[in-house]
Amino acid sequence: MSMNDAPRLLVLWCPDWPVVAAGAAAGTPLLAPAAVFSGNRVVACSAAARRSGVGRGMRRRDAQSRCAGLVVHQHDPDRDARVFEPVAAAVEQHAVGVEVVRPGVVAVPVGGAAGYFGGEEALAERLLDEVSANAGVECQIGIADGLFAATLAARRAVFVAAGGSAQFLSPLPITELDQPGDERGELVGLLTRLGLRTLGAFAAIAERDVAGRFGRDAILAHRLARGLSQRPPLRRALPPELDVIQEFETPLKRIDEAAFIAKTLGERFFAGLARHGMACTRLAIVAVTESGEERLRVWRCAEPLTARATADRVRWQCEGWLTANPEDRPSSGIIRLRLMPEELVGGEALQLQLGAMGRDADAAERAGRAMVRIQGLLGPEAVLTPLLDGGRSPAERVRLIPWGDPRAAVTADAPWPGQLPAPSPATGPRRAVPAVVHGAPGTRSDAPCVGS
Repeated sequence: MSMNDAPRLLVLWCPDWPVVAAGAAAGTPLLAPAAVFSGNRVVACSAAARRSGVGRGMRRRDAQSRCAGLVVHQHDPDRDARVFEPVAAAVEQHAVGVEVVRPGVVAVPVGGAAGYFGGEEALAERLLDEVSANAGVECQIGIADGLFAATLAARRAVFVAAGGSAQFLSPLPITELDQPGDERGELVGLLTRLGLRTLGAFAAIAERDVAGRFGRDAILAHRLARGLSQRPPLRRALPPELDVIQEFETPLKRIDEAAFIAKTLGERFFAGLARHGMACTRLAIVAVTESGEERLRVWRCAEPLTARATADRVRWQCEGWLTANPEDRPSSGIIRLRLMPEELVGGEALQLQLGAMGRDADAAERAGRAMVRIQGLLGPEAVLTPLLDGGRSPAERVRLIPWGDPRAAVTADAPWPGQLPAPSPATGPRRAVPAVVHGAPGTRSDAPCVGS
């Protein structure tokens, strides 16, 4: 597989964005120790909180015991996206093709803008100054081939040479595969138990061996570890009727109206793609105002969009436009919304995603909220969920953990009793394990987790 299928991207990353957005909305001091909680668990925390021992996944009581002055915020994805719109708009002033990956992360194709400003470093410096001046937030920039490598480069503020993504990724810990929103904790735990501690060790395994031993999600993760794009491009002619357009007799000016319209558009857009057996990973949202202004924003997604995920992004974007600063806000109400698929994948990728979370994402979310309420009444141990883990017997392989706890398998460092290495019951015959597994580097990442 050629390494050229991953486009060269610049990624601008705002560290701890949920905390930054919550602090900006609440007016709390920038340097105060703060954390964002969802379901009584830390999902993001500031650098000051991490210095006091607070980390992602920690319970609220434990976090507050470690940091007495901790400022507590509740998780609000709508707020995160709404506050991030000025950052994306600032980047768009100097680059074409801006794509919002998620609130706090924006990607830009490097080629044209770098040539105009005199190189990649000059472009990065210009964007850093622009975001700091116009949006008032600090950020880091990384450049590499492919979104995954560029995002990790941004977290380290490095520029990776063209064609060097695989070499850059090779020494990084395998835990980097478990990025926010990817939910690869179980896969990472399994790879760690097999001795694959780095992305390079995982990438060294032949793709046919990964396909024969692991599931489809591992195949996609293996492509990322090799510096490739997550999925090969869809080589099909696109039907012309995939765009969804909605016109309004009364201009759209209120957030609650946008939320209602977003749900309907998301369902129509998703249904249209499903009829052709396709799913969207890059969504363009176009708004036309009563005075003729046109606003465009592209959202790039690691996983194919469901109807609910599409509606979320439409709602976030409309809220961002309608609540922007007066100089950046449209001068009149929105009279037309258009959703356009910029990048498509086969529908089987979405089937895999839905198979892991249930066919109805809204029902899964409602069930999750109910579980949290039960835990609030009866305690964390009142709701348990099974996790497949290592063990010598079927009974030992299943471990019950409280709902909401990190689903990370326990890595057994102690040697197996007996003369021969223990076979892993979760991974099938030993003959399929390449020799590189036993010689993989044993490095670990001790850097603290940061929200994004």
